[in-house]
Amino acid sequence: MGMERSAYLVVRRHDGLGNVYPLEPTHRHLIGRAKTSEIVLADDLCSRQHAEVYYREGAWWIRDCGSLNGTRVNGQLVTSECTLSPNDEVLIGRTRLVFVERLDQLEQTREMPVPVGEERLLIRKRLGRTRYEMTDLPDLAEQDITEPPTVLVNRQRISRDLSLLYRLALEMGLVSSDTELARVVLNGLLEATLADAALLCELHEGRASVLAHQERTLGGVTPRVPDFVIQEVIKTREAIFAEHPRRLQFSERDNPRTLLTRSGHGMISALICAPVVIHDRVELLLAVCVLDPLKSLTSEDLDVTVALAKQLAVSWQAVRRQQELAQENKRLRDQILQEVRLVGESAAMQEVKQKIQLAARSDATVLIRGETGVGKELVARAIHLCSPRAGKPFVCLNCAALAESLLESELFGHEKGAFTGATERKIGKFESAHQGTIFLDEIGEMTPSAQAKLLRVLEGHPFERVGGSQPIRVDVRVVAATNRPLEEAIRAGRFRMDLYYRLQVIEIYVPPLRERREDIPLLAEFFLRQFAQQMGRRLRGFTPAAMKKLLEHPWPGNVRELRNVIERAVVLSQHHTIDADDIWLAPVRPEGAVGETQKPTYEPISLEELEKRHIQATLEYTKWNKSQAARILGIERSTLDRKIHAYGLNKEAGKESPGDS
Repeated sequence: MGMERSAYLVVRRHDGLGNVYPLEPTHRHLIGRAKTSEIVLADDLCSRQHAEVYYREGAWWIRDCGSLNGTRVNGQLVTSECTLSPNDEVLIGRTRLVFVERLDQLEQTREMPVPVGEERLLIRKRLGRTRYEMTDLPDLAEQDITEPPTVLVNRQRISRDLSLLYRLALEMGLVSSDTELARVVLNGLLEATLADAALLCELHEGRASVLAHQERTLGGVTPRVPDFVIQEVIKTREAIFAEHPRRLQFSERDNPRTLLTRSGHGMISALICAPVVIHDRVELLLAVCVLDPLKSLTSEDLDVTVALAKQLAVSWQAVRRQQELAQENKRLRDQILQEVRLVGESAAMQEVKQKIQLAARSDATVLIRGETGVGKELVARAIHLCSPRAGKPFVCLNCAALAESLLESELFGHEKGAFTGATERKIGKFESAHQGTIFLDEIGEMTPSAQAKLLRVLEGHPFERVGGSQPIRVDVRVVAATNRPLEEAIRAGRFRMDLYYRLQVIEIYVPPLRERREDIPLLAEFFLRQFAQQMGRRLRGFTPAAMKKLLEHPWPGNVRELRNVIERAVVLSQHHTIDADDIWLAPVRPEGAVGETQKPTYEPISLEELEKRHIQATLEYTKWNKSQAARILGIERSTLDRKIHAYGLNKEAGKESPGDS
C-alpha cells in the first residue's frame, strides 16, 4: 500500500486546460456519458460506459469497455488495456485527457497562456448548472448510519447549504438597494466557504470593476480576479474553479502574508468565479478567493457560489426595477406638483394659498367657488397634497358630466343586476377614495336623491350601492366646487339647504383672471416654459406688444383660456419670441367684464350696413389678418375678399363715420 499513489486526468482544450479529475488508487474510475460514471464527459462521441482507469501492480492502467468509437492513448487504439505514463494523452470521442501523477507535471504540457504579471492559475472544474437545480438530491431526512463517512458528510453539507440558501433568499427578498443586496450575498459566501475574500464585480465592455467586497482578515487587501478567468467566464457562461498548481507544495512554515505580490494585491491560491446572467447577458461576476495556501475551496463551494449567483440575478433585477420605479414615481410626483402649482403673487392668490394651508390641516368639508376655468380643481388637489391624506387617492367627479340616472351609481357604485346594463358589480368613487379625498365638481348639478345620500355620508352614516343592502363605511374627505350661486338653486328648490350648510364649512373663493391681472405675466411665462419643453422648442419669451395684448384681454375663460392661448402660440409661432401676431384671442366678453358698462342700445340700420361694420371691426381686431378674420366670421377667405371689395373696405375705412358707405 505504501507504493500506491494518486494521479490526475486533466482535460486539454484548444485554448488550454480544463477540468481536473483526481484518481484514487483504491477505486476503478469509469469514464463515460452516463451520470453514474466516476468521470462524466458531455461528448456525443463518447459511449455511456466508454473506458475505465485503475491502479494495479504499481502502475496506472486504462481499459476500453467495448466503446463504439474506441479509446486512443497517444494516437494508438487501445484494444484491451495499456499502462499510462505522465503526459500521456488519452482521446475519448472528441475529448482529450492528459494523464499526470502530480499537478506540477502539467507545466511540461501546453498550458493556457497567461498574460505577463498574472498569477498562474489552472482551471480545475467548470460548472453551469448547480446540483440544487436537480431533482435527484439525496433524501436528507433518511440518513443511514451505516453509510460511509464521506456520504454522511456530503449529506450534512447539502443540508447546511440548503438551509443557508433558503435564509439568504429571504434576506435578499427584503432588501431595497443593490448595495444592501451585495452585502447580504458576499457575507453569505464567506459564511458558506473558507474563502478569505468575496467580490462582486460589474462588467463594462469585457472589463470588470469591483462593486463590493467583503474580507475576513486581509487588512484591506482586495484580490483581483485574473483577466483570463474573467474572459473564460464571459465566453462560456460557466463558473470556474481554479487553483495555483503549486498550492499543495507550500509548507506549513510559509506565512501567507509573504505571498503578497509587489503590485499590492494578494496572490490567489484558489478561486471560484461565477457569472450573474441578467437579460441573457453576463452583467456581474461573483467570486470567492483563497490567499492562504494551507486552505482550499471545494466542489461544494462551487455549487453554493453558482446557486447564489443565480439567486442574485433574480434579486438584482427586482431591486433595480424597484429603484427604477421609485425614481419614476418621484419624477411623476414632481411633475404633478409642477403641473398643479398655483402660479400667482397677487394679493388675491396669496389669500387663496393661505386658506389652502389652513384648510389642509383638518378634514373639514371645503366648498370652492369661482368661474369656469379659474382652477378650482387645482385648489382642491393642492388641499389634498398639503393634507395628511397626500399619499392616498385623489378622486375627481364632475356631477354635470353624467346623466341623472348614472350619477348615483358613479358616486356610490352598484350591484350586478341593479339596473339594465349592470352586468357586474361596480365600485363607486367614494369607495375608491377611501382614506383619501374626493373632489365633486359642479356640485349644484347633483340630483336630489344623490344629494340626500351624500348628506348622510357627510354626517358619518354608511351607504349602500345601488341595488345593494350591505352598508359600507368609508373615510373620505369631501371637497366640492361650483361656478354658480347655490343660493339661487336653494330658492328654486333644486338644492338642499342642509347639504349647502354641510358643504360650506370652509369656503374658498378663487377670483377670475381679470381681477388679478398682475398674475398674467407669471402665468404666461409658466405656460410658455411648460409647452416649449414638451414640444422641444426654444422660445425666449414675449415681445412687449404680445404681453400688452395679453394684459388688455378680459379673459372670459380665465386661466384655462390663457393656457390654451399660450399653447396655440407655441405651436404656431415661427419666431424665437412670441409676438402679438402669434396670439389669437376670442372676441368674447364675460358678463360684467371690464369695459362693459351697459347693454348695447338699438340702432336702426340695415343688415348690409351691420355686416359691413362687423367685417370692418373684425379686420381691425385681427390687424387685417384675413385668414384669421375669415375663421372668426365663419366664412371662406375668398368670400371675405369679395365682401371687402364689394363694401370698399380698407385699413382707413374704420376712420369713416358709421353712416359712411
